[in-house]
Amino acid sequence: MEKEFENVNMEHIGYDYREITVPRELSSLCLDSYPCFGWEQDPNQEMAGARHYKWFSQTHILRKRETVVLCFRRKRSISNKAELTRLQRNFDSCIAELQALERSKTTTGTISAWGIGLVGAAFMAGSVFAVTAEPPIIWLTILLAIPGFIGWIIPCFVYRGMVRKKTAEIDPLKEQKYDEIDAVCEKGSHLLH
Repeated sequence: MEKEFENVNMEHIGYDYREITVPRELSSLCLDSYPCFGWEQDPNQEMAGARHYKWFSQTHILRKRETVVLCFRRKRSISNKAELTRLQRNFDSCIAELQALERSKTTTGTISAWGIGLVGAAFMAGSVFAVTAEPPIIWLTILLAIPGFIGWIIPCFVYRGMVRKKTAEIDPLKEQKYDEIDAVCEKGSHLLH
């Protein structure tokens, strides 16, 4: 037991700590990129330790989007710390822009689908009022029910089409962001070595 303590160098190393919450699909990118800014995964924390679930509604489907908390540490005495911090902020803004681009894929489609669905519901409400009138107006009920049903069926197809179109627009922008991330990480890596 005494031999174990004799060989240990009791030198103190100060660390900066950082905890980030990212979507599961970007966690590997962050784990691979943060070492380029002098960060290493904190061995005192579990890998991808805590998980958080964010629930959101998307055209009648409830999905969960899993996020992970990543814990990092960096030596306080690292050289070029100011420049590495600046590059890291640039990297963090690129990650935020990637997340915003991903969210924007579905935003327009969701708004359009909900709008069409609400118009369909308004026509259907008019149809119900027409049938419950005294005396019932059957021809008006049928006339209002047709666009009501169409307004309930069409949103699914509108949503899919708009997401497909927006995805085609956004994919080149995402590739540009990934290229920018690679350039930032390369600069950070050169500063470390």
